[in-house]
Amino acid sequence: MTIELLIHAIVRQTTVLIGQLATSGGARAPLAQVASQVFLDLVRQLERQGVSRKVSADMFGLGLRTYQRKIQRLTESTTDRGRSLWAAVLDYVETHSPASRGDVLLHFAKDDETQVRSVLHDLSESGLIGVSGTGASVEYRVTPEEELSRLRQTRRSEGLDELLWALVYREGPLTRDALSRQVPEAELGPALERLVSSGRVELGSDGYRAKSLVLPLGAPVGWEGAIFDHFQALVNTIACRLREDRSAPSIADRVGGSTYTFEVWPGHPLENEVLETLSRVRSSLGDLRTRVDAHRVGNPLPNQHTRVVVYAGQCLIPQEGSSEHEPS
Repeated sequence: MTIELLIHAIVRQTTVLIGQLATSGGARAPLAQVASQVFLDLVRQLERQGVSRKVSADMFGLGLRTYQRKIQRLTESTTDRGRSLWAAVLDYVETHSPASRGDVLLHFAKDDETQVRSVLHDLSESGLIGVSGTGASVEYRVTPEEELSRLRQTRRSEGLDELLWALVYREGPLTRDALSRQVPEAELGPALERLVSSGRVELGSDGYRAKSLVLPLGAPVGWEGAIFDHFQALVNTIACRLREDRSAPSIADRVGGSTYTFEVWPGHPLENEVLETLSRVRSSLGDLRTRVDAHRVGNPLPNQHTRVVVYAGQCLIPQEGSSEHEPS
């Protein structure tokens, strides 16, 4: 029961983060595929942990046959075998543009109608197709290539290179095929060319990899990569903590984290010291990283080595209400 409560709490906090990201800066990011993607990612992670599909189905509260059908529906179109439903719907609209909603639903009648509608919504929200009309007269048209180019240029200026750099650094080496499952090919190619030509990413026999990741503090772009990097560091730390022998004497000093909360107010003698803590920690860690990197000059990284990841964060949460010292 404790583990279930912990999972529910983490999911709740993760949805808060996703909601904030989806509406950041007034944007309305498409979320039609999020629930399906979460399910498929959980399935893959359970399989990597050695859990059989029969046991996984039971964990999701599904019968094995229903579980297998759901996986198949989300990974492959029933109408167009061998392709994802997302790709199949986009190809149909491209071929039959303008395509009415009725024609699309009729063509993909073998697929789940809710999923088809979700894909259409996601494609329109992402700008790949345009929508006109209302009700039964709704039609879908492919977005002209010049408009797509403009959208791609906008996305690039919003930090795609930095986010891709963070993905390669934290999860590399990654093949082109693996990256194309996360980034559309039309945007992936130019971004990889920019990263390789600038020396931030290298292409080796086993795929793309990065030796370092530096996202300048306060940079106008790249905050998406910084958020991903910070969140993954947190997840990896927790995962390492779960895998380690928690009774080992040195585990508390080498793997894990601590959270400290300070209650201060204007005029508090330690207010500035508390508020400036993150700056001091960053300065200290930055100096340490500089010295470690300097030692790499003339000392190639051996095949067997340890990557030590340290993350530091701080937030200010205004509190309102009566003072705890006020008389009742």
